[in-house]
Amino acid sequence: MVTLDVKTLTVPVGILRILAVVFTCVTFSLVASVGHIGGSFWAWCMFSWCFCFSVTLIILVLEFTSLSSKLPISWDDFTTAFAMLATLMVLTASLLYSIIFTCSACGEQIAACVFSFLTFILYAVEVGLTRAKPGEISGFLSTVPGLLKVLEAFVACIIFICVDLLRYNLLPGLQWCVAVYSICFIISLLIIILTIGRLLSRFPAPFSKVLIVCNVLAVLMYITVAVIWPFYIFKLYPRPNSCPVVCGWDLAVVVTFMTYFNLIAYIVDTVYSFKLVFFTTPA
Repeated sequence: MVTLDVKTLTVPVGILRILAVVFTCVTFSLVASVGHIGGSFWAWCMFSWCFCFSVTLIILVLEFTSLSSKLPISWDDFTTAFAMLATLMVLTASLLYSIIFTCSACGEQIAACVFSFLTFILYAVEVGLTRAKPGEISGFLSTVPGLLKVLEAFVACIIFICVDLLRYNLLPGLQWCVAVYSICFIISLLIIILTIGRLLSRFPAPFSKVLIVCNVLAVLMYITVAVIWPFYIFKLYPRPNSCPVVCGWDLAVVVTFMTYFNLIAYIVDTVYSFKLVFFTTPA
């Protein structure tokens, strides 16, 4: 039997989600009114706003009808992970659209960027409200290591989008780098899925220890990538004298930056995991 819970819409997190639904709707409506623009970056921006709008609306409906408690998943982990993912997706879309598709005389595009950045702030605040506080019992994805797993997976997706447009298959060193991106991404994604699906209890080994091993391996592999990738990729794509909106050198720079960013994320993740396992005294 469906029970309506009005309280879910009036608490701070519920209000943030309602505003996020409205703002994302306004954003992609303004962008659509300008007209379709070919290219993967425009498609990514549009997908990000529509995806976040749809999932946030579904979350609101499921919580309002109390159906969320009947789903066989960890609902708190799911909503926290989605809020983190939406924060990253909307921020990326906001930056891409404002840089590539907006000009000083483009009123509708500027308005879309404003609403998009406001939506980013809403999702970021939601992450802050739903994140586990020190000493609080919560799901793994509500903790700092859990949120970092979402961040690591998302950054890997950005890397894949850029790498797909580069000729990485010409050199074995670059192929190794792509293999590292893929392996680490798959591991992070599996951890997220196992957590949301409440399957960690069925894991044959202590999850915290396995997590530390995976993080250490990811750090070591990313260190090799941080050296190999820029060494080879900038030989293939030297800096040109002139470049259109996006060229091979730009994509190489983005992948290099994201590689170092993810390396830092994995290092922080490893430190937090060590702290939680070895330096946290059980209550």
